[in-house]
Amino acid sequence: MTAINAPRDKYNSVWLIFFILGLGTLLPWNFFMTATMYFTSRLKDVPTVHSSNQTANVTAGDSRNVLESKFNNVMTLCAMVPLLIFTCLNSFIHQRIPQKLRISGSLTVILVVFLVTAVVVKVELAPLPFFVLTMVKIVCINSFGAIFQSSLFGLAGILPASYTTPIMSGQGLAGTFAAFSMICALASGSELQDSAFGYFITACIVILLAIMSYLILPKMVRPQSINRTYNFSWFSSFLVLFIHKVFRPVVNLMEDETKPTSSVFNIFKQIWVMALSVCFIFTVTIGVFPAVTVDVKSTVAGESAWGESYFIPVSCFLLFNVMDWAGRSLTAICMWPGKDSIWLPILVGLRVVFIPLFMLCNVQPRVISQTVWFSHDAWYIIFMIFFSFSNGYLASLCMCFGPKKVPQHEAETAGAIMAFFLSLGLALGAAVSFGFRAAI
Repeated sequence: MTAINAPRDKYNSVWLIFFILGLGTLLPWNFFMTATMYFTSRLKDVPTVHSSNQTANVTAGDSRNVLESKFNNVMTLCAMVPLLIFTCLNSFIHQRIPQKLRISGSLTVILVVFLVTAVVVKVELAPLPFFVLTMVKIVCINSFGAIFQSSLFGLAGILPASYTTPIMSGQGLAGTFAAFSMICALASGSELQDSAFGYFITACIVILLAIMSYLILPKMVRPQSINRTYNFSWFSSFLVLFIHKVFRPVVNLMEDETKPTSSVFNIFKQIWVMALSVCFIFTVTIGVFPAVTVDVKSTVAGESAWGESYFIPVSCFLLFNVMDWAGRSLTAICMWPGKDSIWLPILVGLRVVFIPLFMLCNVQPRVISQTVWFSHDAWYIIFMIFFSFSNGYLASLCMCFGPKKVPQHEAETAGAIMAFFLSLGLALGAAVSFGFRAAI
């Protein structure tokens, strides 16, 4: 798809396709994270070899073995590093590798990985091989997912800003759907193995739907030289179509050779405010969510099912994803402040206040500071609503505006750069989250 081919968006079909593709970027990884309990449950069989390690575990009040206790940290590392590297790589190679190969190829690899994951649910494996295989799959998912996401934002960058909104909205729905599935599984009391198998099969269906949607997308393009009505004989019409098919690629090649090119650095100088803003947004968000927010305890914990079982799944995961989705979707009808307004980076910077607010909630256990200012559940819920909504809305604005601050022929590269800084924010947030949690 090129910039001169405006989408023929009858019945909002192109918008829906971008929404499905946005859903496909994050749903696989969200389902992987949702199934963390399943993964750790299959690592419980490894005994701690050294008695000194056993003593250390008991002293720390942690009965988990090494693989189980380190799973989340290693999973985050295996996810964020490839995500950052391949998003950066795509910023430089997207002009050398066809867009169709980058997007459809990445989706196909992710589909195969999830099919293997679903099969492994039914296969007995020793904990260590299972751990290694799981980490390899996480690396594959995030490597090809990074290429897919970056290429998708690049594709949206050459279209009107309104087509970035469905991508962001689809990503928001991915988290909401995964969180809702987790709560349903919790309420049903189903076995972890059955829930995990259902997660992975559902992810496969969504990825397959995303592949089909992308293959349909070119049919929504309006080729200007074909959409005219030809009042010729059948032979003349055939001749016109033949000339179009044979010589149009040559014309496009000549146009590409004469098209002005710009370096990645020069493009970055035009969009650096948007790029750094989206990076800061996700650094703050991932810095406290879920590393800090997941350890907040309800004031009625132990007294009711809400406080004991549902407080974190509902108030943390589901509420965050629902409000994040709402914020992302709002940009479809409201885009304030504008792309050149000073208020956008100011609002982004103000989100740093959520870090101390969540740290002063009833986070347990506390080692350094025993100060809790906001112990009631209502405070935590209010903070989460504004925290998640601002994340979705401001991030979506930045991703929409970034490619629109450069000339049309630089928009795809700008979109890829924005995707890189989004991933950089995720990686930085994951890194600082350890410090934020340790400071409590």
